Amino acid sequence: MSRFNLIITFIALTSLISGCQRSESPVEQFEHAVGGAYTAALSEDGRYAIVSSNQHAISLWDIQRNALKYVWRHEGEDNLVLAADIADDNSFAVTADVNRFAIWNISTGESVGFWQIRDSSIRDVAISKGGRYVLIGKSSGVVVHVDIDTGRRIEFLGHQTKINSVDLSPNGRYALSGSNDYVAYLWDTQTGQAVYRFVHESRVSMVALDHQGRYAFTADSKRGSRIWDLKTGKEISQLKFAQRQNIFSAVRFSDDGKYLATGSPSRVLALWDVSSGKRLQKWYVTPRKDTRPQSAVVYAVAFQDANTLITESSSGFAEFWPIDIPQ
Repeated sequence: MSRFNLIITFIALTSLISGCQRSESPVEQFEHAVGGAYTAALSEDGRYAIVSSNQHAISLWDIQRNALKYVWRHEGEDNLVLAADIADDNSFAVTADVNRFAIWNISTGESVGFWQIRDSSIRDVAISKGGRYVLIGKSSGVVVHVDIDTGRRIEFLGHQTKINSVDLSPNGRYALSGSNDYVAYLWDTQTGQAVYRFVHESRVSMVALDHQGRYAFTADSKRGSRIWDLKTGKEISQLKFAQRQNIFSAVRFSDDGKYLATGSPSRVLALWDVSSGKRLQKWYVTPRKDTRPQSAVVYAVAFQDANTLITESSSGFAEFWPIDIPQ
């Protein structure tokens, strides 16, 4: 998911927010970046977290033990990683700075390799199970699907302007991409052909796939936040909220497909009902005490189990939140 515009958006939004009260404290909190984080990613099962920061460059945390597993660095002077993803089977991870991406073996901690992007900057990345396929969303509007084993590249050219967010199915066969051209596409990575075209009223800022192949989530920069049925391409629901604008910085579907968890650039973590779009719960992640204004970007969210959500945020904290759905 793209991090390049989140801080700017976060500053604009938090300047409009006053009197926000925290609805509930986390049940547990771990500090993963003393000075705050540039970006973060959580594995599908909530086992691992990648955190990019000044403290450890790129750190991989074992959340079950709250143990620092590896510290990674990109080559060259610019080590600012602003996008990352972890494969669904926890086998490999991908990290990206402005013009390079790297793949890492989570079992050994070793780098598989570094790849350079020369014609435009990287906006977002995703990786398949087994680490074979990588998806790269670029500022040029092109989305590239790379087969790491064979070197085969497929470029999706359906977008008209820069990409903001991408996601990849666990087997690498289907990609979802959202752009400033107000459109999100689900497309076939073997042919480069569009399967569905999801149209919005403003720039598409966030996309996410249900990793069991049931749903897609697409959200624009205003009020259009929709869940789609991937069998039919039809809309299932729109998220219901009172704000005139609601931007998301993290999204995850639950394993049973009933719920959607979202994070925002203004501290908000929320749980939604997939079928109706109704918000079920809301929390505020913890800001760093020395930050002004007192806010934080929710970079990643995952379901630890049916009763707990995990977040990683720009404050550098991993936090655990109790799911208590009203009956």
